[in-house]
Amino acid sequence: MPKNPTVLITGASTGIGAIYADRFARRGHDLVLVARNITRLEDVAARLRDETGVTIDILQADLTNLDELAKVEERLRDDDRIGILVNNAGGNLAGGFLTQETDAVAKLVALNTTAVVRLASAVAPRFAEAGEGAIINISSVVGLAPEFAMTVYGATKAFVTFLSQGLSLDLGPKGVYVQAVLPAATRTEIWEHSGVDVNTLSGVMEAGDLVDAALVGFDRREAVTIPPLPDAGQWDTYQAARLAILPNTRQEHPAERYRTAG
Repeated sequence: MPKNPTVLITGASTGIGAIYADRFARRGHDLVLVARNITRLEDVAARLRDETGVTIDILQADLTNLDELAKVEERLRDDDRIGILVNNAGGNLAGGFLTQETDAVAKLVALNTTAVVRLASAVAPRFAEAGEGAIINISSVVGLAPEFAMTVYGATKAFVTFLSQGLSLDLGPKGVYVQAVLPAATRTEIWEHSGVDVNTLSGVMEAGDLVDAALVGFDRREAVTIPPLPDAGQWDTYQAARLAILPNTRQEHPAERYRTAG
């Protein structure tokens, strides 16, 4: 694999994905940019070619369309120059669960979960065989907090975090680094698609700051990076509490508290 491997980024036409493209290009990486909006992709690619001189390929694809998703999977399987996958493409829906249409919910799940796991599955065997490579999955702190009342979106992001942690255990010993990035509120177009005016919110991080922090975590080889979290010890405490539960789940009989009615 090249010293500066090519980076494939989904959702690269705007927001977090476009910032990742900018930052990796300035590090000297060639790029493969994936998104639905070909005009925006071409604009991002043209600017970065002019400013950095890297080689940039474009793949127009709607990742909820299995035929178009398959084209991206094929590129990941076959192009051994690609050494980093950034699973960034994702979305949200306006309203709550009761008002979200079933077909729209299914499409959101396909984008936020199915595409992520299929692309990781397409590239992981090649990375493992090479003994190197990296997968960055953009998740969200919403996946830790059902209290935020973003039920389906949060569930998909909980999936992405769990998937990333599981892949770290599976692939880490084979030399493949997997990072889950958990943004909180970040200034991107997702708010418009969610029916929320981002300017009414407080504590909103700029996308550039988010990606720059995430790349510090990437360089440190963190398994989970939460850019807005001031105290990393809080995540360590959360993990310790979760791990402490696990031994107590391996019981032959129900817990005493479930053996009496009422």
